[in-house]
Amino acid sequence: MHTPCVIDIEASGFGKGSYPIEIGFVTSSGESWCTLVLPSPDWLHWDVAAEKLHGISREILLLHGKPALQVAREVNERLRGQTVYSDGWGNDFSWLNRLFDEAGICPAFRLENLRALLSEREVGLWHDVKATVETELAQPRHRASTDARVLQTALMRIKNG
Repeated sequence: MHTPCVIDIEASGFGKGSYPIEIGFVTSSGESWCTLVLPSPDWLHWDVAAEKLHGISREILLLHGKPALQVAREVNERLRGQTVYSDGWGNDFSWLNRLFDEAGICPAFRLENLRALLSEREVGLWHDVKATVETELAQPRHRASTDARVLQTALMRIKNG
């Protein structure tokens, strides 16, 4: 199997009003990319539990985040024409739409559910293999690009036996 590009998005929380705060991906060649997203003035939702999970405060975003248009353009430039996979397709689709709507441009890539790449038998292996990969890679921070690498590595380990 060809190694797919995998994306992960950290967000301000879940549900109505939540928005992307960090986008990261790992390409098929293994290159990783990640950036913080500056919240637009009307993006107000903030979940303290989500902040504890990803370790990114709103203050860090205000200091180091890039505007939605800049992020959307850069993501498009790097992923143009590709199919990109996510393990949280429903949420990630919603958050990408929020980003691209704010930017006023359309995605130049296609987002698909990582689950579509797995057979029923492989789905049964997913959680254990992913947990093993997380332990082996021992990433110090819960961040979008490191999470994408864990997902991509787990997927390829399952596919390659």
